[in-house]
Amino acid sequence: MTITRESARVLLIGADDRILLYRGLLLQVENPPYAWFTPGGGVDPGESLSQAAARELREELGHIVAPEELGTVVATSEGTWSLAGRRYASRDSYFLLRVDGLEVDTSGMDEDERAVTDRFEWWPADGLPGGDEPVVPRALGPLMERLIAGDLPATPVILPWHLLNDRGA
Repeated sequence: MTITRESARVLLIGADDRILLYRGLLLQVENPPYAWFTPGGGVDPGESLSQAAARELREELGHIVAPEELGTVVATSEGTWSLAGRRYASRDSYFLLRVDGLEVDTSGMDEDERAVTDRFEWWPADGLPGGDEPVVPRALGPLMERLIAGDLPATPVILPWHLLNDRGA
């Protein structure tokens, strides 16, 4: 049986045009390596995507924003993964939010989130980490360069799934 999981994530761009990512464990593989992720997480029953994204920003970063301030979804990525013998079909939806002077406060994270989160860092779009510590989603750099330049897509950009052995090709 495959479990469907919707997530709402936020591409946070600071005043200096850098994106905030956190370093966490990539749990879908044995001996998990680290990867870099955008803030966000699962959509709870009854929540809209923007409500879930706003809640996740509050829980993970201590940043309060009204759901309507997030605008529309600018990108999506979907694929499958497995964890603890369960198979998941995920669809990640990404919002864009510019912030000024954000200081990360992780006091709203639960124990599981804290256990897999290493640190937060601001990255330039043309200098995102790579190699053994991939960025999730793949192809985030070119999308960020486009968004920073003010080129907002009329429909969400479809980004490749980050796990190459599933729908990521």
